[in-house]
Amino acid sequence: MYIKIKQGYEKYLRGMLTVNKSFDSDEYLQKVTEALAKEADSENAKEMKRYMKDNFEFFGVNATLRREVTREFMQRKERPPYDTLEVIAKNLWYFPEREYQYFGMELLEKYKNEFDENIIDLFEYIIIHKSWWDTVDEISKKLVGNYFIRFPGNRDKSIEKWVESGNIWLQRNTLLFQLRYKENTDVKLLFSLIEQLKDIDEFFIQKAIGWALREYSKIGPEIIEGFVDGHKLSPLSYREAMKIIKKDK
Repeated sequence: MYIKIKQGYEKYLRGMLTVNKSFDSDEYLQKVTEALAKEADSENAKEMKRYMKDNFEFFGVNATLRREVTREFMQRKERPPYDTLEVIAKNLWYFPEREYQYFGMELLEKYKNEFDENIIDLFEYIIIHKSWWDTVDEISKKLVGNYFIRFPGNRDKSIEKWVESGNIWLQRNTLLFQLRYKENTDVKLLFSLIEQLKDIDEFFIQKAIGWALREYSKIGPEIIEGFVDGHKLSPLSYREAMKIIKKDK
């Protein structure tokens, strides 16, 4: 069950974050916890944990039910003030059950039209903590992708930092944040990132390269085919990149 804020963590939050005094973050999180815990299913939890390679604990609440029982906490009148998001998100990433992080990503997306420039630091935090494809991919597409549309001038500096970080999840994020851009994809940037990252012997990087290329092949198949033909990609990246192109031939 939910513990208000574990010993030591409350002090950390007080020291690092500015909290809106009029909003009770603990009460909000308590209500979210009660809604999830009420629907806990131990058998589902075991299956969900196994699917995630035993990396995370679960309440065992599937996505449809989770959204249903937490819908009220997403409504505008119930949502936390913007200036409490960092406190809320870092708590959600601190708690063990994975449903907290899923809820947190969807909550943050509700504020996409309110993002300020500094929220990119929070996105980086939630990418590199409790990292796995299920959160990183959604953060990349729905949060980081929207952020760079809002603040395009901050894009290149952030991407350069992430590529050079050596963190595979930040690097994967650079390859995936444009997945929803379609015709607005910066193909030159995508190709440059692939050239920088293609020799990293890491499944999640190679898979992301193929995924990003495959997604743009829906827009410009000849462009992707030309790039793939002119570059030595891993078998995984090549296979993923060419799925749609080969299917259509």
